Amino acid sequence: MTLDETDLALLRAVQRDGQATAQELGAELNLSASQAGRRRQRLEEAGLILGYSARLDPSALGLKVQAFIQVQLARHGADEGRAFARLLRTRPEVTSAWTMTGEADYLLRVYCADLPELNLLIHEVLLAHPTVARVQSQIVMDQTKPDAPYPL
Repeated sequence: MTLDETDLALLRAVQRDGQATAQELGAELNLSASQAGRRRQRLEEAGLILGYSARLDPSALGLKVQAFIQVQLARHGADEGRAFARLLRTRPEVTSAWTMTGEADYLLRVYCADLPELNLLIHEVLLAHPTVARVQSQIVMDQTKPDAPYPL
């Protein structure tokens, strides 16, 4: 799919505000509301816009500890990878996970209420999993740049 500058501007706008109405998008992009709505729908149908969500304040929800955890597996077979991925899907503390190159096989972003909860996650869930050989965690002290939109 070829994107023109108006498509890119629309994508930038919905990244900033996923609740923007077709009227608001049209005003920002110098289009009619119906043109803006049709463009947004076309981008949704093409899979460029995957969905819309609200950004919540984890601290206000009692999630005071954010950490990144590197996980190294003991074995790297397909079955072990699937078993570990199944575990990750069951853990609400794990908000995102990536497979990586380098020493760590996975990088996890987690939110916990406190340090004892993080300790339980590391020792009784991750290290207890039969495919996990090693974990290394880094606790976030401060986020100096908030999660940002993609550079378009």
